[in-house]
Amino acid sequence: MTQDYARYQYLRVTCENGIATLMLNQAENRNAIHAEMHAELEHVWLDLAADKQVNIIVLTGAGRMFSAGGDIKRMASRFGTEEGWRFSLDVPTATRRLFQNILEVSQPIIAAVNGDAVGLGATLALFSDVSIIADTAKFGDSHVKVGLVAGDGGAVIWPLLVGPSRAKEFLMRGKLVSGTEAHQLGLVNHVVPVDQVMARALEMAEELNKLPPLAVRWTKLSVNKMLKHQLNLILDASIAYEMLSINSKDHHEAALAFIEKRAPVYKGI
Repeated sequence: MTQDYARYQYLRVTCENGIATLMLNQAENRNAIHAEMHAELEHVWLDLAADKQVNIIVLTGAGRMFSAGGDIKRMASRFGTEEGWRFSLDVPTATRRLFQNILEVSQPIIAAVNGDAVGLGATLALFSDVSIIADTAKFGDSHVKVGLVAGDGGAVIWPLLVGPSRAKEFLMRGKLVSGTEAHQLGLVNHVVPVDQVMARALEMAEELNKLPPLAVRWTKLSVNKMLKHQLNLILDASIAYEMLSINSKDHHEAALAFIEKRAPVYKGI
């Protein structure tokens, strides 16, 4: 590989015959995306895009989960602190950088959703070019279940895939569906048994790798013009609302209730 991927602590990148595997590599924490992993995810796409040895990218998760989304324990601990305030100031720029960088990658990105993908984890899969999910995986954007607006991409991509009405229902309810249901809804491209996810992703990667690269890449980038427009239209407002909600008492209550395994009590403040 022409890039130095060893510097990434929470991601693992390997490459063979032009196919790079990008793994969310913190299985012991359910591949939850905390601030440090988020920062790595923002920049790894630049390295992959510039790597002349990489023709196709397969995105997956270590262990049995793709990604649990945000780190709820971190959410609870930083509420009301200076760290929490600085976090809410930094997130809008970091979030825009993450998705802009993903959409600028010319190589095809295949999401191999090997297990549950929730919140930002689900959004990463949906921003990929092709998605393959395990039939038993739980999939959805559950931001509201922890008192947050579905602002970090969910409000951008879901309406394009399932329409505004269905998107609002799923996002407002924070509803999770099985991989099979996600495929039936049109959220993901393919559904297979869990033990076949990576094999199917690599099979598709090999197929794409044999096609004329300029034709494939420029076709992808042409379609991504629409996604970039949607990102510019929605993200600034949705992530701003999410940062307002991250400082709400209901969010803190939801995070504590999740950790304490009890029912939350919301007050609308």
